[in-house]
Amino acid sequence: MSQRSDLRQRRATLESEWSRLVPRLKTAGPASSGADALRHEVTESWARSLSSVDPGRASAPVTDGGTVGHRWANSPLREPVDGLADELRGVADDAGFVTAVTDESGTILWTCGGRTMRRRAERVNFAPGGWWHEQAMGTNALSLALRTGRPSSVFSAEHLVTALHGWVCYCAPVHGPDGRVLGVLDMSTTWDRSNPLAMSTVRSLVSAIEARLRAEPPRQAHGSPGRVHLTCLGSDQALCEGRPLRVRPRQLEILTLLALEPDGFPSGRLREALYGERPVSASTFKAEISHLRRALGGGITTRRYALTTPVSCDAVDVLRALENGDVETALRLYRGPLLPRSTAPGIEEWRTHLEVAVREAVLASAHPEHALRYGERAPYDAEVHEHALRVLGRGDPRRAIAAGRLSTALRD
Repeated sequence: MSQRSDLRQRRATLESEWSRLVPRLKTAGPASSGADALRHEVTESWARSLSSVDPGRASAPVTDGGTVGHRWANSPLREPVDGLADELRGVADDAGFVTAVTDESGTILWTCGGRTMRRRAERVNFAPGGWWHEQAMGTNALSLALRTGRPSSVFSAEHLVTALHGWVCYCAPVHGPDGRVLGVLDMSTTWDRSNPLAMSTVRSLVSAIEARLRAEPPRQAHGSPGRVHLTCLGSDQALCEGRPLRVRPRQLEILTLLALEPDGFPSGRLREALYGERPVSASTFKAEISHLRRALGGGITTRRYALTTPVSCDAVDVLRALENGDVETALRLYRGPLLPRSTAPGIEEWRTHLEVAVREAVLASAHPEHALRYGERAPYDAEVHEHALRVLGRGDPRRAIAAGRLSTALRD
């Protein structure tokens, strides 16, 4: 069955389910404020999801073997959520909801709620370690909020996966002080408990979390100034708790290499990755390391160079997304080549690795959106445009875009 006919059949099934539920919902009281019509963002999500997600799957896939304690410990959301934990638990218990916090990949890191609701949620792996990205679990509120950057709700049969038709979910993305989406806060319950006040509650809780993120002083751990975030794809910026970290370009290269290789470097290999065969003295190399170590308040081991301070990096996030088969997130994060102005051999090697990995993932994907999005940044890559034409349906108007790009690439 083609994706197009599969989508038509799925839409008919959903419309039937929706028609069955709406009268019951209206008799249930105030939860009937939603319209009967299917939403455009939902049908678009089904179209994206159907080639990678089986609507009959029983539960969300597991990330990191379900062991995500280390990710939660290092998450910038942990401290503000811990500070609001009593309020979050109180809201979940009083309303009969399960509340969850995810990271930017859609992996659940923390949940709370009553025992009965949590047991029900665990049956579909709405629990720490569950991966709820659209490519993993189809249309759901978490995936829509991550994709759009806006609050989202998904009711009953709007979910692509049939096992979720008994649920309603409300969630909103949490933004860091630098505007980056750090994850989402979700409140979910059975459809018959849906409440029009749930979304405003989620928004208020997210606002409280974001206010704590802005107000938090830098965390002091072993002298470290706090969590560092590197934006090194198409850019070269280091932020510490949302504020610029004062480091020189060479030190940013060191920081990027250490983030990409968490096991660290022997002194000689790191020096070679930075300078290649250039005749640079040991004292110059050590001075760069010392300056970066001071900027991090320590944060780098001495004998074998490795990071001890929390550092997140968009390049690392792209690689993790590709490892999870999440091409959508990888493309969203891949904004350009790694440290584009750097000529350090180690950076050039990683730059090529990332470019090849992302491109190969696009060529292996059956989603035309992936080839079209990548093709915007690769106007002369004829193979990518040819792939876009192969996976686009014959009646898809976007074929004209891919054909035009292919013509330009072949002509040049």
